[in-house]
Amino acid sequence: MKTIFAMIRIDKMNETKQAMSDAGLPSFTATGKVFGRGKGNWDAKVLEGAKNDQPEALALLSEQPRLRPQRLLSITVPDSKVKKAVSTLIKANQTGKPGDGKIFVLPTTEAISIRTAEPGDIALD
Repeated sequence: MKTIFAMIRIDKMNETKQAMSDAGLPSFTATGKVFGRGKGNWDAKVLEGAKNDQPEALALLSEQPRLRPQRLLSITVPDSKVKKAVSTLIKANQTGKPGDGKIFVLPTTEAISIRTAEPGDIALD
């Protein structure tokens, strides 16, 4: 079993919910707003100018927020559904532009249903 963390654009949430449901993966947790940033694509000359406090370079850097609001999704699935979940997340969220987000897949050792006390993959359904 694996837990998938996905940081996605806020405006892609409804599309993601529908895509996951259509793929037979309707169960997940979404955290309100989280903030993050990637490595960015700034020109080396702009960065050097910003270090030297050049106003033109500082103005270019301020066009993008340092941290962008995103949604954080947490999805725990049996090993057999990991590829389907990841491909569905990519298809629903890929725009080809910086800021599309990231997906992390982590091993999960156990899941237990609080209502039924059933352990393992059965707890995920």
